[in-house]
Amino acid sequence: MLLTTGQAAEELGCAITTFRRLIAAGLLPGLSRRGVRVMIPLEVVQALQTRRQAPLDRLPVEEIAVLRVDVARRMEGPERSWLGFAAALPPEDLLKALRGWWRCDPASVAAGVVLPVTLAGYVVAVLTGLQRWEKNSEGRHAFPDARLAGYVTDLAAPHTCVTSQIGGDRQFAEQLLGARLVSHSGGTLAYVSTHATVD
Repeated sequence: MLLTTGQAAEELGCAITTFRRLIAAGLLPGLSRRGVRVMIPLEVVQALQTRRQAPLDRLPVEEIAVLRVDVARRMEGPERSWLGFAAALPPEDLLKALRGWWRCDPASVAAGVVLPVTLAGYVVAVLTGLQRWEKNSEGRHAFPDARLAGYVTDLAAPHTCVTSQIGGDRQFAEQLLGARLVSHSGGTLAYVSTHATVD
């Protein structure tokens, strides 16, 4: 059975524009077209409904930052060619697209140890290596040593690529990738309590 984007969004309880971001980012398999309509297999929507909540209480901190991104778009500049997330981007381009520049409290981002990257409320990438940051003339921050621990290529399965060989990075990626993580913020970064007890 195939659903329209409107039907799929209704099943998931989200806006059509939110659901279309998952399509545009290349995260959903088995799509077909009927004229201008994109059709989504029911089993893909059901898989998204059953994605687990991110187990934030397993993290060794009381609060983490969450980077809320949009679908990758081309940039003009020497530092990066893309801004945002797309499943088809090579890991090097994806890391450059995600590690800055944002308005944030960089010390709070660094204290969280891990930075989940969400698109439409799902964790699609995980960054680590946030201990050092830079600030530009506009008051925005970047994390030049950030590592891409992993990212998602298919959100329904989910299929993930773990890109770091560092043990802690792999653990964060395996725990968080493909999970649901809702955050609320007026900006790109949100701060979320893990509800963890830290000694």
